[in-house]
Amino acid sequence: MSEKPRKGLDRRDLLVASIATFGAAAALAANGGAANAQNTAAPTTDAASGAPSGTVYTGDVIQGKKVVSALDVNDLEPGKKHLLYFQGVRMPTGQHWYVSVAVARGAKPGKRGVLTSGVHGDEMSSIHTVQTVMNQLDPAEMSGTVMAVTDVSRAALESMQRRWPNSGRGADLIDMNREWPGNENGFTAASRHAGLVFNRLLRPNADFAIDFHTGTTGFEVTAFNIAEMDVPEIKAMAELYPIGQIFDNPTYPNVLHNAFNAAGIPSFCPEIGAARHLDLEMIGLFVEGTMNVLKHHGIVAGPMGRTGKDVTVFVGNSSFPILATEGGIVEHLVKLNDKVEAGQKVAIQRNSFGEVVAEYTSSVAGEMTGKRSDAMSEPGNPLAFILFHKTATEGAETYPE
Repeated sequence: MSEKPRKGLDRRDLLVASIATFGAAAALAANGGAANAQNTAAPTTDAASGAPSGTVYTGDVIQGKKVVSALDVNDLEPGKKHLLYFQGVRMPTGQHWYVSVAVARGAKPGKRGVLTSGVHGDEMSSIHTVQTVMNQLDPAEMSGTVMAVTDVSRAALESMQRRWPNSGRGADLIDMNREWPGNENGFTAASRHAGLVFNRLLRPNADFAIDFHTGTTGFEVTAFNIAEMDVPEIKAMAELYPIGQIFDNPTYPNVLHNAFNAAGIPSFCPEIGAARHLDLEMIGLFVEGTMNVLKHHGIVAGPMGRTGKDVTVFVGNSSFPILATEGGIVEHLVKLNDKVEAGQKVAIQRNSFGEVVAEYTSSVAGEMTGKRSDAMSEPGNPLAFILFHKTATEGAETYPE
């Protein structure tokens, strides 16, 4: 069998080499004992980013929760849950955007997992998934640490909209999931916020990471994972979810899970249905899968739940977009997860008189992984995405986010 073509940036060797390094570092930190988190001495800095490498408390307290501008979870007391605020970028008023941080630090040393959501401000099921996982954890019984950040893009979440509202050069909307790993001295507040969050909060505390998303407003998706399946550590985690689809593609280079991967931290991206509401049934599948991942890494004890072995999983490495060519009301002819054949009609579109103005067919055989949920569409809008397997992929591709 010929070797599988390598997709996107070549990170596999970096990831594999980094696993042992991160594991050793975590063990040394745990054996060294908890540092004094309130130490007033100047913190040491990380050589890669220049950011403080230990916990830095600002001295502020918001709703009874201490504020940090940098965090090392090893500074927190073992066997407990800790609720903090992370000080992000400043608003136009000069105040800060604060990010909620929940840490379950186990009584015993072990791996450190990071769970993120709220990178897009309209993705509610992803937030609820992370919250549900954290509520199931008992630090007294854990070996290792799980840190959750559920509102990364606070500015977008306040309006429950996908993009960060930026006022730097007039009104603008920035997709935070194209900004990672960010730049603390970047040209936009979103870029600086991403740099602060990644350098001072996320990257220093992760041996592995999961970045949860949903479809965007007006577009719903199936339950699927975006994961580079040629990286063994990522493949092992992605297959622990009892869901029907895996998108084996690196997608865009500046999404958050790829920033983790580029830093040598195995990461992938679950997608959990539609935006702006809670899909409790689908959330349950991702909670079960995430608990499986924590058991896989030895953080949580107990038997595995259902995994990909218990369901039929379709793995595709490309996503075929169907774009509207006309304006009008869209009627879908296939459902999410349905099998689709090449040449099959998947949608029709009618004008105001009810006349059919367009018919849309798939050029590939695969499964429906995303479709427009807004009934009306103008030309150029994505109407559907078909997950399929391409013989060879080259670089990043669009996907039904």
